Amino acid sequence: MAVVSLHIGQAGVQLGNVCWSQYGLEHSVTEAGEIELKDNPSTMTIRSGEDLSGTTIKSRAYDFGDNQDNDQYKGMEGLQVFYQELSNGRWTPRAIFVDLESTVIDEVKNGSAKGLFSPHNLVTGIEDAANNYARGFCSAGKSVHPIVEDSLRAMVEVCDKIQGFMMTHSTGGGTGSGYHALISEYVNEEFTKNPIIGIEIFPSPKMSTAVVEPYNTLLNKHATLDKIGCVFLCDNEAMYNICQNKLGVDSPNYQNLNRLLSTTISSVTSSLRFKGSLNADFVDFQTNLVPFPKIHFPVITYAPIVNSRKISHESLSILDLTYQVFHPQSRLSTCDDDGRYIACCLLYRGDVTPKDVNHAIAMVKDKKFAKFVDWSPTGFKVGINHKTAESHQDGSIAAPKKTVCMLANTTAVTKALHSLNNKYDMMLKRRAFVHWYTGEGMMEEEFHEAQADLLTLETDYHCLL
Repeated sequence: MAVVSLHIGQAGVQLGNVCWSQYGLEHSVTEAGEIELKDNPSTMTIRSGEDLSGTTIKSRAYDFGDNQDNDQYKGMEGLQVFYQELSNGRWTPRAIFVDLESTVIDEVKNGSAKGLFSPHNLVTGIEDAANNYARGFCSAGKSVHPIVEDSLRAMVEVCDKIQGFMMTHSTGGGTGSGYHALISEYVNEEFTKNPIIGIEIFPSPKMSTAVVEPYNTLLNKHATLDKIGCVFLCDNEAMYNICQNKLGVDSPNYQNLNRLLSTTISSVTSSLRFKGSLNADFVDFQTNLVPFPKIHFPVITYAPIVNSRKISHESLSILDLTYQVFHPQSRLSTCDDDGRYIACCLLYRGDVTPKDVNHAIAMVKDKKFAKFVDWSPTGFKVGINHKTAESHQDGSIAAPKKTVCMLANTTAVTKALHSLNNKYDMMLKRRAFVHWYTGEGMMEEEFHEAQADLLTLETDYHCLL
């Protein structure tokens, strides 16, 4: 079943570009959209069909004979989940990139992977959102919305079956907050039965790119709280610290942060793209991680995070890796260290056996590394996928033979929500910058409604203790 990705705003587009580079490594798809097989398959058959325009499509089915345990076969196996085959035999991502300002998408169009993406799915506006949620939602965003709707509808129509949508964006910017809310509203209404999962860059407690980040984030959450099924949180400050402390990068840039996050997203999506002995799909994520509809903000943790230069010195067991993901320093978001877990999804990759995983989880419980809320004492979901991760050529992050990614719904996010609510309240009391939003068509009452929503969410998380 296919997954359609939407990459929205500067952060979402840049992250999406790096993610597709990572997926390409794992599926043997080149930057030109061609399949690059290191080992020739024993046979290749051609299946013909037609797309909606009547263009003949030839779909190649590779038979690896007795070599179906190799990574090349595993990469080909789930190719059609995230990629669509074109009439010329090339593969293109099932993805749409949207930014109201053209600079970042122009970098994608003119970059090394310009042959990978369809130009129709790279959408830009003629004026940016200027870090203003209202411009993304009420005014400038609506100028590109019909184009995105058409592209999205066409992409869904060529899928045999779709399991859901994945969105990457930052809530602090104008497009990432405002237009994300607008397109989420459309997807939720048009494709009611298909869940939305978000990978969201949340404002950091100490690092900020715009003074109005609290406004944009709360307004976005207010608009999307009942439209998105599950949102995985991360923030630049936590990832910056990981790059410095674990990868040895003195002055991390956005490329470093995106490499780290794309490696993690690759593990989150591995069970959607590859077969495994224990797998999780879109529905599993929601069923196992979201106890109540609005309590849907799991945090991401990954291990091992190590530079390629040091990987030869690292020999970690499944138990060691499992211990690491429960350590706060491995989280990709800044949270309260004393929070309690509501539910955990542990996604293992590589040379991993259920026996080793069961032993590791038993030890975590025995040593009380994970403190759960009283009403959810056994909240573990496990996925095992035998396709190992791949390392980028720059070697910034190693790809060990065994990795684990943890998605954890925890009361620790209360700290991030509380910090955000305080900043929002301080500005709103003085009505600072409000005129920029009302000038684009927003009503001032929406600010107070958004504040009430997020205060309720913070209280709800706190009451789960």
